[in-house]
Amino acid sequence: MDPVQSLVKGLADKYGRTRESLLPVMQGVVQQEKYLSEYSMVEIAREMDIPASDVYGTATFYSFLETQPAGKFIIRVCKTITCAMKGKNQILFSIQDMLKIKVGETTPDNRFTLLETNCLGWCHKAPAMLINDEVYTDLTPEKIREILSGYIKKSI
Repeated sequence: MDPVQSLVKGLADKYGRTRESLLPVMQGVVQQEKYLSEYSMVEIAREMDIPASDVYGTATFYSFLETQPAGKFIIRVCKTITCAMKGKNQILFSIQDMLKIKVGETTPDNRFTLLETNCLGWCHKAPAMLINDEVYTDLTPEKIREILSGYIKKSI
């Protein structure tokens, strides 16, 4: 049994093999593997006896279930109207300028991936972003430079 098969089997043993268990199993794979490869989605379908099209449909519906390889640090900038009104575009420009990537891209060294995402639940402190599981709010271009500089130093 290869590592992905073992991981999926272990997650299915832990969470169950019902349709209600699909999201926790998928989240477990993303946590371990950083994304859901086509192979891992097929393995989830096989192990849980669910059509592969259902697994793929679920994976592509949720923005937090990556289906492409991503960087060590995944930056998710909220794209709601509240964040947009409070300067989300300036935040995106600052990130893009500093990392030299566009939304949907990963830096050549695979350290950073930049994405936009739906509401993060921090509208009262907009604009907001996540870097992996860490929330950052009340963002300004200056705060972005400070935050990213810290991550750049961490990942060297």
